Amino acid sequence: MVAAAALACVPATFGVAQADPAPYVPTAGIESKYFADGPSAVTERLGIGCCDATGARYDLWYPSDLESGPGRHPIILWGNGSNAVPSQYTHLLRHLASWGFVVIATENKNTGSGAEIRQSLEFLLGREQDPSSVFHGKLDRGAVGAMGHSQGATGAVNALRDSGGAIKTAVPLELPSQALCSSGGTCPDTRQLTTGSLFLVNGSRDGISPSNQLLPWQVVGLHSNRAYYEATPPQVPKVWATYNGADHNDPQGQPDCGAASNPCGVGVFGYLGYPTAWLRAQLTGDPEARSAFRSGGELFAPSPNWSNQVSTLWG
Repeated sequence: MVAAAALACVPATFGVAQADPAPYVPTAGIESKYFADGPSAVTERLGIGCCDATGARYDLWYPSDLESGPGRHPIILWGNGSNAVPSQYTHLLRHLASWGFVVIATENKNTGSGAEIRQSLEFLLGREQDPSSVFHGKLDRGAVGAMGHSQGATGAVNALRDSGGAIKTAVPLELPSQALCSSGGTCPDTRQLTTGSLFLVNGSRDGISPSNQLLPWQVVGLHSNRAYYEATPPQVPKVWATYNGADHNDPQGQPDCGAASNPCGVGVFGYLGYPTAWLRAQLTGDPEARSAFRSGGELFAPSPNWSNQVSTLWG
């Protein structure tokens, strides 16, 4: 493995992008459904609770009818990119909450180890046990996913690895090459996964999270999304797709690149539909959403938005 700069130094902010948004037309059907906002109004609570091990507080997005509505809600744990904070991902996180997820994000700017992401779950489950909390009796602790951007994508993979099965799936967005991390447990290494499932999403213009690498990963390490996908053990269901035109900081689109850090190419649009569908499929058992990711399903149809689609899901 190539070990270079510490993962904490992978840039998530480079200044403000000036690009105009490119039109995004979602694939008809499942992506189109989950590209649109969900049925729930969303409540946002920032800077609550104290604290993770570094003293960082938490931000929350959840359905506004959480207390009055029936049933329990699945949980999404969010990991920020290096030097970024949850408010830079508001459009994406609000979108997830509109589809019924309770989303919690530490304000920690260095989440690559995954420890702070797992601590956010501990914090939220503590509120679930508190009779005075809005979350009392409203969380499905058996339906937890981790999602993150850049260094936070590494954290999501590591949180899945270290959760003892508490986290059921991870969605790493723009997972950095191992060349951009140091050893010591913070490097992303999908070979270490033993449980859960994985949906890798990268942008076609992202050199920090490239689709391919020149030399085989078996020789030089995991420096591409293809390598991360191939190295994931066969018992872990896995999917990979590349968002065409996206660069490293497109997940920060609100929804376009106007308020995102550079480099941003097309905005957050492509990270809305299929990632939401994946989380619905993996955490709620939604059969329609799941069908998109089976080999030959909707995600694999020719599309100007997507390339490199591969999956181990069948039937």
